[in-house]
Amino acid sequence: QVQLVESGGGLVQAGDSLRLACAASGRSFDTMVVAWFRQAPGKDREFVVVSTWIDSSTYSTYYADFVQGRFTISRDNARNVLYLQMNNLKPEDTAVYFCAAARTGIRRPMQAQAYDYWGQGTQVTVSS
Repeated sequence: QVQLVESGGGLVQAGDSLRLACAASGRSFDTMVVAWFRQAPGKDREFVVVSTWIDSSTYSTYYADFVQGRFTISRDNARNVLYLQMNNLKPEDTAVYFCAAARTGIRRPMQAQAYDYWGQGTQVTVSS
């Protein structure tokens, strides 16, 4: 089993940056599929980015189109922490951000239903 806890959200102005963290416990997610999703008020949970393990040192990463080069996912495998660096935030980025994890080899990594483990979410609010 894996437990995930997000942190790092807050209230910022348009153009600011935030670094979200997702701390995992229970087992290492070094070789797991990990992702960030977000959910804005009144909307469905939305895919942001996924990172898939390839081998001992290589990962494949895919970002949603709306990211437009502004966000970066990274892993600190020694500490078992997943990060999302968000730059040039926009009001439309306002949402609860969730980290998620799943076993290697899931078939639809951009769909929330594919993931076995979820954090509680951290609120990001961007004012104009």
